[in-house]
Amino acid sequence: MCGIWALFGSDDCLSVQCLSAMKIAHRGPDAFRFENVNGYTNCCFGFHRLAVVDPLFGMQPIRLKKYPYLWLCYNGEIYNHQKLQRHFEFEYQTKVDGEIILHLYDKGGIEQTICMLDGVFAFILLDTANKKVFLGRDTYGVRPLFKAMTEDGFLAVCSEAKGLVNLKHSTAPFLKVEPFLPGHYEVLDLKPNGKVASVEMVKYHHCRDEPLHALYDSVEKLFPGFELETVKSNLRILFDNAVKKRLMTDRRIGCLLSGGLDSSLVAATLLKQLKAAQVQYPLQTFAIGMEDSPDLLAARKVANHIGSEHHEVLFNSEEGIQVLDEVIFSLETYDITTVRASVGMYLISKYIRKNTDSVVIFSGEGSDELTQGYIYFHKAPSPEKAEEESERLLKELYLFDVLRADRTTAAHGLELRVPFLDHRFCSYYLSLPPDMRIPKNGIEKHLLRETFEDSNLLPKEILWRPKEAFSDGITSVKNSWFRILQEYIEHQVDDATMAAAAQKFPFNTPKTKEGYYYRQIFERHYPGRADWLTHYWMPRWINATDPSARTLTHYKSAAKA
Repeated sequence: MCGIWALFGSDDCLSVQCLSAMKIAHRGPDAFRFENVNGYTNCCFGFHRLAVVDPLFGMQPIRLKKYPYLWLCYNGEIYNHQKLQRHFEFEYQTKVDGEIILHLYDKGGIEQTICMLDGVFAFILLDTANKKVFLGRDTYGVRPLFKAMTEDGFLAVCSEAKGLVNLKHSTAPFLKVEPFLPGHYEVLDLKPNGKVASVEMVKYHHCRDEPLHALYDSVEKLFPGFELETVKSNLRILFDNAVKKRLMTDRRIGCLLSGGLDSSLVAATLLKQLKAAQVQYPLQTFAIGMEDSPDLLAARKVANHIGSEHHEVLFNSEEGIQVLDEVIFSLETYDITTVRASVGMYLISKYIRKNTDSVVIFSGEGSDELTQGYIYFHKAPSPEKAEEESERLLKELYLFDVLRADRTTAAHGLELRVPFLDHRFCSYYLSLPPDMRIPKNGIEKHLLRETFEDSNLLPKEILWRPKEAFSDGITSVKNSWFRILQEYIEHQVDDATMAAAAQKFPFNTPKTKEGYYYRQIFERHYPGRADWLTHYWMPRWINATDPSARTLTHYKSAAKA
C-alpha cells in the first residue's frame, strides 16, 4: 500500500504543484520521493512508500538498467510475480513484485501485461522510447486511482482525489477530477512538450471471465461439473489459495474480525495458512464495538476457537461522532452507508497503527457482493436477477465497500488485503448456476456456509450467523449506530435547511438530515465534487428509505426469534 502521484505537461511551477502530493503522505509513512523525467521538465513522479516487500530496493518510480526508457509508479501487490519470473526466465534486478510489470511490458506490450497480473494494483507506466503513458487499475478497484486531464493535454494522476483538487492549470481554473475505472487501462501519447493525448481506454477483464494468468497458476486442478460436493471442494481449494498467496510480505500480518461469516472465514483460514508457512508470530485479530455489541461477542468466540491474539477496541457514541469530519475527508464520499460503516473501521485502524506492529491487514470485503450476502437478496425476483445484481455490486465496489476499506486503513498507513476478491475465486463463483448462489431456507450465503460446514474452521453458530451490517453490529441491537447518528444529527440540521436541500444540492439531493449533514461536511472539504458519487448505496426490490439492514423486515423477524 503506497501513494502514487504524477504530472505530465504541467504549466505551473513543479515545486509548487508538488505540495499537492503531500496530501497523500499517510499512504506511505516509510519513505518519500519526487523524481523529474529526463528530457521533460514539466513531468514528474511523486511516491509515498509503505515498505511491505523488499525494504532495500523498493523505492519508486522503479527503473531498471535493462530498460532505461521505462518508468513505473504503482500501488499494489502482484501475487504471481515470482511464478511469472520463473516461467519466462526474467532476470530480476530487485525483489519488488512490481518489477514484473516492466519485464512483461517489454515482452508483450500493455494488454498482455495487465491481463497477466494476479493481484491488486493501480499504476502509471511511462515509456519514453515509444512516447507512451499507460494507466491501469485492477478488476475491482481494490487499489484507488484518480485522474484529471485538460483539453490541452495536461494530465495529473493520484491514488486519492485529495492529491489533485488543489492543482493549478492555466486553461482550467477548476480541474475536473474523476476516478479511473477499475478493470481498465488507458493508452496515451506523450508529446515532445510533455503534454499527452488519450489514444484508447480498454476494458481488459470482466469479473465473470477466468483471468489469463490462470494459465500460469499452480492451484491444484479443479474438478469439472456442478455437483454440490464438487463445487464445495473447488471453492475450498480456491479460497485457501486466495489467502495463501496474500501472505506475501516482509511485515507483520493481522486480521480484522467482526465475528460475521466473512471476516471469520478469512481469519480462520489465515491462521491455518500462517501455521503451514511456519510464521513465528501469533496472528493478531481486531474487533471494535460499543459495550454490548453483538460483533464483539461473536468475534471473541471466533478468536477463542481459532486461537488468535485478540484485541478488542471499545468506543462510545461521542468518539464516533467526533471523527465524522476526519472520516469523510479520508473517504472522499458522502454516501450514507459508507460513512456509517467507516467510523468503526477508521477507529480500529487508528488503534492498530498506534498499539501494534501489524501492518498488512486481512479483511472480508467483497463477500456480500459476490455471494449475495445482503438481506435484500431474499427478495430477488429470480436467480437470474440476483446474479445481475451481484455483478452490478461487484462493478460498483470501488465507490462503496472497497473505497471504505482502502481509505480507512490507508489513513493510518496500513495495507488491506481482501481474499474474497481474488480473481480466480470470484470468476469460479460467478460461473456457478444462478440458482446455486441464491439464499436458501431463509439464509443468505447458503452455499458459502455449506462449503465450510465440515471443515471445523469455525463454530457452527458463527458459520450460520445471520448477516449483520458492520455499522450496526458494532452497537447493541437496542440502539443501532445509525439511530445514534440520526439522533445527534437531528439537532444539527433544522427543518428549514432540510426543506431547501434540493436548491442547495440539486445533484444527489439528500433525502434525510443525516444525508444532508454528511454532504455538508463533504462540500466543505471538496466543494463542487459531488459527482464522484454517482448514486447512493440502497437495497433493491424493497421500498427501503434507509440502507441499514436493521430496518428490513427480514432482520426484524430474525431479531424477535
